Amino acid sequence: MEVRARAPGKIILAGEHAVVHGSAAVAAAIDLYTTSSLRLLPAGEGGAADAVELDLKDSGLTFSWPCSRLREALGQGCEARAPRQCSPDELAAMAKLLEEHEIPEAKIWLSAGLSAFLFLYTSILGGKPGKVVVCSDLPMGAGLGSSAAFCVSMSGALLTAAGAVAVGGSSQAKEWEVFEKDDLELVNKWAFQGEKIIHGKPSGIDNAVSTFGSMIKFKKGELTNLKSRNAVKMLITDTRVGRNTKALVAGVSERASRHPDAMASVFNAVNSISEELSSIVELAAEDEIAITSKEEKLAELMEMNQGLLQCMGVSHASIETVLRTTLKYNLVSKLTGAGGGGCVLTLIPTCILFTP
Repeated sequence: MEVRARAPGKIILAGEHAVVHGSAAVAAAIDLYTTSSLRLLPAGEGGAADAVELDLKDSGLTFSWPCSRLREALGQGCEARAPRQCSPDELAAMAKLLEEHEIPEAKIWLSAGLSAFLFLYTSILGGKPGKVVVCSDLPMGAGLGSSAAFCVSMSGALLTAAGAVAVGGSSQAKEWEVFEKDDLELVNKWAFQGEKIIHGKPSGIDNAVSTFGSMIKFKKGELTNLKSRNAVKMLITDTRVGRNTKALVAGVSERASRHPDAMASVFNAVNSISEELSSIVELAAEDEIAITSKEEKLAELMEMNQGLLQCMGVSHASIETVLRTTLKYNLVSKLTGAGGGGCVLTLIPTCILFTP
């Protein structure tokens, strides 16, 4: 049996970091995907067949664990329809399993993702032998939701193989099929558990938009679908500066602990920006003047949000360079995701005139 599942990356138009502290955020899926392919292997033959193998195509690395070793360390799995949190004992057991592999120092950041994989695989499929292949269009650690797309696509493939979710079409279907709402919610819950292993205390917005797609407003775990009446065009610039999302999120929390009143005001301001931006996105602009006015308001809100992200301490010299460069052309930009490098969004107006 072989199944494939894919999930998109994302951009955050407003609200990153503050969303972890209860503010609203607005995010949209992008047309870049991570794909997880799973092939279950016959059990009981011994040797390489009785193993779980993970092939990370983009990193050029392959990992394998004997099924007996996984069952010994992590048990027989659980009910796939009942997502659960990874325990400290399981985290410690997975750390020992990873120690048995020589992960290159330059790619040590993969450890958290490998732990998420082991948890999801063994929780949903137990110790069944299988081979998983992952490939992605998304740059790693750039603020485009690569880890969430990994967890969502992985959860989708594993849950399908376990029979916990189903697609309605024929096996001969040429196009990707979409899960029903209840199945998407199950995928999202499992993916969130994987995200918590990778990032510590994520808000859940990344896995939510990767699971449900389109554009959403997200606040305290509640998701609202947004319908953009006009196209919102964004240029994504990758600064090529890597960063640690978990550390950046923790840094904002530490700043909030040191300056609770000031940071509460920052988070409240971000919430207002996200709420207003979500309303503007859904407005219908019928002519060029109305479209220009709408885009000017969006640009102002993005600019204000960037200023507040600077207050949180998550900007970076590389991000500021992009901001200054786009400003020369009267374009507004802001970081997207955790900051500290990564990617920058630039709003591209419908009507724009560049002067040489």
